[in-house]
Amino acid sequence: MTSQNSTLQPPSAHPPLALLSLGALGVVYGDLGASPLYTLKTVFDPAHGLAPSDTNVIGIISLIFWALMIVVTLKYITLILRADNHGEGGIMALLSLASSSVSTRPRLRNTLFLIGGFGAALFYGDGVITPAISVLSAVEGLEVATPLLKPYVLPITLIVLIALFLLQQRGTGGIGAFFGPIMALWFATIGLIGLVNIWAAPQILAALNPIHAVAFGMDNGWLAFIALGAVVLALTGGEALYADIGHFGAKPIRLAWYTFVLPTLALNYLGQGALLLSNPSAISNPFYLLFPTWALYPAVGFATAATVIASQSVISGVFSMTKQAIQLGFLPRMQIKYTSDKRIGQIYVPFVNWTLLAIVVMAVLGFGSSTNLAAAFGFAVTGTMVIETLLTFFVLRFTWKYPLLLALLPTVFFLTIDSAFFASTTLKLAQGAWFPLAIGMIVFFVMNTWNQGRQLLINHLRSAAIPLRPFLESLFSNPPTRVAGTSVFLTADPTGVPHALLHNLSHNQILHERIVFLTVEYLEIPFVPADNQLSVTPLIENCYQITVRYGFMDQPNLPYALELCKANGLEFEPLRTSYFLSREIVVPSPGTGMTLWRDRLFAAMARNASNAAEYFKLPANRVLELGARVEI
Repeated sequence: MTSQNSTLQPPSAHPPLALLSLGALGVVYGDLGASPLYTLKTVFDPAHGLAPSDTNVIGIISLIFWALMIVVTLKYITLILRADNHGEGGIMALLSLASSSVSTRPRLRNTLFLIGGFGAALFYGDGVITPAISVLSAVEGLEVATPLLKPYVLPITLIVLIALFLLQQRGTGGIGAFFGPIMALWFATIGLIGLVNIWAAPQILAALNPIHAVAFGMDNGWLAFIALGAVVLALTGGEALYADIGHFGAKPIRLAWYTFVLPTLALNYLGQGALLLSNPSAISNPFYLLFPTWALYPAVGFATAATVIASQSVISGVFSMTKQAIQLGFLPRMQIKYTSDKRIGQIYVPFVNWTLLAIVVMAVLGFGSSTNLAAAFGFAVTGTMVIETLLTFFVLRFTWKYPLLLALLPTVFFLTIDSAFFASTTLKLAQGAWFPLAIGMIVFFVMNTWNQGRQLLINHLRSAAIPLRPFLESLFSNPPTRVAGTSVFLTADPTGVPHALLHNLSHNQILHERIVFLTVEYLEIPFVPADNQLSVTPLIENCYQITVRYGFMDQPNLPYALELCKANGLEFEPLRTSYFLSREIVVPSPGTGMTLWRDRLFAAMARNASNAAEYFKLPANRVLELGARVEI
């Protein structure tokens, strides 16, 4: 389906591969590019009890390097990027792909929805922590330049973050073109400064041998297990590779990783390790101490710009996932603003934006430093990693039809690694990991309540609905007065009589000369193919049943959908078409599918949901909304 200004289908002509790869640097790899700012400092935090000895430094750098190789390169780049849902990625797209592969097994399908829904909810926790830790860790470089600036770190961080969230309502189309070149320069800079430090202590190159990672784990036991919860910080943003496949495609993302991102990240981590071998006291901030004194202030400014870009990518990802969750029935309708006429991915969700800002500010003030925030960071990321591995198994087994053994082997391998990281981050629940967990639990509870309440409401309406065809036959046996124009009745149940029609007959006792019963269906695919977007079924006496189908990435626009009916011999004049909406006023009652207080929560969400007329782009002066009380 298309909008009035642009087609919603993915463009058939793509920019050159090099240009797409450059764009991927700015959007896909921002979070991974910010990780060197805080990863190694967190690993050797004195609170963890791990001394920055030569053996430990080489072992940790080896762990980081091979974590990047196994989790990012093998799991995401090699395997999960192949599991695109009609060209789109992200946990919602993966959930749709996995659940549709077991559509004949409703119990398993519902279980997958619960698991995938929780993974999506955890992403909101990531959306809070990423801007907070990224920007704060960048600004903390001022402390390295001079301790006199320490009191200004938090205020500057808050100013940058508030400005970032204020920018969202204007869209990022104008500055988005600079993201790729800035991040390309950032990766080149951190790779080069890492290489300079490796030159001074080349023995760090031994970390490329995985034996040192294994030896570190065997020698340190429990301390090594604790260290995994910090090593995983080097992987934050890895899931973005899959989430942004729809914007760039798999090939540019892979090209950017192999030719630029992986080499420069490896050089920087190796460089930090080399610095610690030469100067163990540099553990206070091994990233910024890579730079000569004269370059510290420019490095802080550059790092802040890079972390703002990384944060922007995560915030945009939260907006996109919110839209997908709404159209898949996990969240109530919200106001969504499209900030670009050329790119459908450019959206702004005001409620989510201001809620995120409030929680991000609380996180910065509450945790106070990037080291404290790091304890909260890994939990949401590793939880999402585990869930994506589980969902990928169902794609391997039931969508791609792999033999059970071939589907199990990569699943067990990656699940073992993901679970080790996840288990390590659970040790930090008391230190801060409770924060993203609490956010995820709240969002998951809201999503589950809305989804379940919506199903109860639909079932109630269907059970109480009057069958449409017999009703029309009875109505037109003694028809009421008919007036010029077209009435369009939006209904979730195409087989039942809309409440709005019954109220209109009861109060006005007239019908328009043409009546349309319009149903919107959301399919578990990103974009609906053109030949399946619309179906028109003639009924009797100039009445029609029209079904419009959208994917979870499509932009709903019902007036435009009606324009497409010309191919079926139906033309709609905008000034002679009236839209009738039924707004159900939910009345909580005991003894139904949910507890009373959850019924009340669902009723409150339904009451505050965005107006359907605005959501479906209906002209405000042609809409009549009629309410009906429904007990659930």
